[in-house]
Amino acid sequence: MSPVRTKKVPVTLDDGTLIYVEVETLPGERQDVVGGKPFKFDDVSSALESIVKAVTKPIYAAMPTKASVKFGLEVEVKEGHLIAALVRSTGTANLEITLEWEQPKPEKS
Repeated sequence: MSPVRTKKVPVTLDDGTLIYVEVETLPGERQDVVGGKPFKFDDVSSALESIVKAVTKPIYAAMPTKASVKFGLEVEVKEGHLIAALVRSTGTANLEITLEWEQPKPEKS
């Protein structure tokens, strides 16, 4: 098995802000800046938005009075693009979900 290393790559956000993201690097994968330009964060943002929608839909259906969801994303370079990895074939991912229901307070007469 090849060793996994990390590398910081330049990334631009939608508003043009330049940040550096630490990504996993695997031998043979392209981690350099494509065409001399930083990577765009769009694919990671889209993935995050889709994950949040998929997780919140059943939570809204359960109608808790309070909910929290905790998860992590790994950012990788694949075929010259940034991708967000929630579950990988070589590991597992974890969603920590807390739902709470409170009894309504009785009305005073």
